[in-house]
Amino acid sequence: MAKNIYRGDVVFSADAEHLHITEGGYLVVEDGFIIGLFTKLPEEYAGLPVTDYGRGLIIPAFSDLHIHASQYVQRGIGMDKLLFDWLSDYTFPQEARFASMEYAKPVYDAVVKDLIRHGTFHASLFTTIHYDASAYLFQALEGAGLSAYVGKVNMDCNSPEFLCEDTDDSLRETERFLAEHQGGKTVRPILTPRFAPTCSERLIKGLGKLAQRYHCGIQTHLCESLAEVDSTLKLFPGYRADAEIYQKAGLLDYGPSIFAHFIFPSALDLEILHSNRSMTVHCPDATTNITAGIMPVGAFHDQGLPISLGSDVAGGQSVAVYRQVARSVQMSKLKAFYEPECNHAITFPQAFYMATKAGGSCFDRVGSLEKGFRFDALVLDHLEDAGIPLTPAERLERFCYAGDDRNITARYLGGRELAFD
Repeated sequence: MAKNIYRGDVVFSADAEHLHITEGGYLVVEDGFIIGLFTKLPEEYAGLPVTDYGRGLIIPAFSDLHIHASQYVQRGIGMDKLLFDWLSDYTFPQEARFASMEYAKPVYDAVVKDLIRHGTFHASLFTTIHYDASAYLFQALEGAGLSAYVGKVNMDCNSPEFLCEDTDDSLRETERFLAEHQGGKTVRPILTPRFAPTCSERLIKGLGKLAQRYHCGIQTHLCESLAEVDSTLKLFPGYRADAEIYQKAGLLDYGPSIFAHFIFPSALDLEILHSNRSMTVHCPDATTNITAGIMPVGAFHDQGLPISLGSDVAGGQSVAVYRQVARSVQMSKLKAFYEPECNHAITFPQAFYMATKAGGSCFDRVGSLEKGFRFDALVLDHLEDAGIPLTPAERLERFCYAGDDRNITARYLGGRELAFD
């Protein structure tokens, strides 16, 4: 079995509160998985070559638990709009273009390349209602070896006519997508009702039956804005909370349940997500761009609610999840300033945990550099000013606040170094 050894300043999340730092540490990797981290190389490995990155930081690759791959080409556009105007004026017309594979292929190829460029090797992605384009993104991610969930979007009401599916057709095409994509090595299909206002109760219940039949999870938007919460409960009068719609349909029972935003939950929403260990996704850039609100991350941490990070492209302007690490700290400070009675700011280690170990928990042994985890890793460098050395923690923080993809000097996916120009 092939063994590889990498030396550098190793940093990963010990837990949600603390960074584990090993300066000049040796990571021993066998067949793509970490078998040990040492401060001094054991004698049994003494004869093996070492890839020495000196003061380079070795960190886990990032996870993005909420990204609209189909919105990639509109990132940074229309950011002066509020949510529903932004969807109507920009997003929905743009998504309709994915009926054309000539349009879809280069966009989705660019998404995969940009994820790799910015060190995001694990992601949960929305596509559109279009089967062929969704299948193409699935295969593109699989071909690149990234870990991912891909969902063909469902929407059968309260949507533009050109994106509004017939309910039976939506369920039929979704089952086809699930059935034909069960054998992926690193990519899995996931049910993707856009959000409750664009889905009929019959569609939601039908998706619940598919979840049971194919044992798959769900991703959607939940409690994103006050307007969305209000419209949802009016459209589903028999339900007491947004999350109850998905719970009663059986959509939280068979795989990861990933809920983006979760800014304005009721007590029942919180109870349901707690009981199902659902993953919430904080998307700070997106929710400030479209003025939805700020997730009370500090309060949720205290309650033990699982939280990860998402770029929410194109609500967010970049796929760089490390920027969301910085932004989540910034936004939590604003939230705590204006609502000190029920919120507090989070720390940088907590934010980094959300982007790595927490998000990685939805996949298979990724998000950390502990023994037994897959060696999905980044090497960071050129983060110090001449003659002013920084600690590993300081260099990591600087990268998230002020760095970019040029600071990523090496990328490893399953122990394989990726060539990237």
